Amino acid sequence: MPLRATERSSLVGRVIDQLQTLIESREWPVGTKIPAEPVLVDLLGVGRNTVREAVRALVHSGMLEPRQGDGTYVRAADDLGAALLRRLRRAGLLEALEVRAGLERDAARLAAERRTPEDVAALRAALRRRDETRHEPGHAGFVDADVAFHHTVVAAAHNGMLADLYSHLTEGLRATVTSVAHAPLPDGPRFQLDSHAALVDAIEKADADRAIRCVEEYINETIASVRALQDADPLPGRAGGGPDRNAGGRS
Repeated sequence: MPLRATERSSLVGRVIDQLQTLIESREWPVGTKIPAEPVLVDLLGVGRNTVREAVRALVHSGMLEPRQGDGTYVRAADDLGAALLRRLRRAGLLEALEVRAGLERDAARLAAERRTPEDVAALRAALRRRDETRHEPGHAGFVDADVAFHHTVVAAAHNGMLADLYSHLTEGLRATVTSVAHAPLPDGPRFQLDSHAALVDAIEKADADRAIRCVEEYINETIASVRALQDADPLPGRAGGGPDRNAGGRS
């Protein structure tokens, strides 16, 4: 019995390793629906229970997410991403903004020092897309364009570890942008066009200090917007969607 249990555990472990490799190599990108259980059984050449246990383990770790009546989707690209997503769901929007500010300041500084002509062209294109989508109904296109713009800035920093860390904060970034874009503020949604355009200019001119100031400008404005919303009508303030009991007095 101990030998049989060890063999079974080892088989499940090997299946987990194979599935993790598919996820971490981005062959199954975040957001992808993985093959159904019968397909995995055929592809892996193992029993249904083995596949089920392996998938269950990755669901428990946070890398996979089951959706009732739909299937199982990739939720995080690696173990670190899964851990950060779990932590992010317990964080408030302002906490997520504070962490985002630190990463984006470093990214802006490094981008100003390391950007290539191709990076600048990509930033200009992302900035145009961000501007073009701000009047679209529902702001979904703007949210996507804003998130893509900031990822383009991080990519221009040419630091793989920074890019990986930042990619794991995308859920919190998207939640913040969505909340502010839909904000019922007196002067309407704040799209921060000037500060984002100035950031691209600073990166292109290799002005690291100016790039950092641009990040601080739009982050501080976003923090003010979030606080205004909380004062007017408390947000579902957690970055992952729950109530935020602690964010109100933080900066």
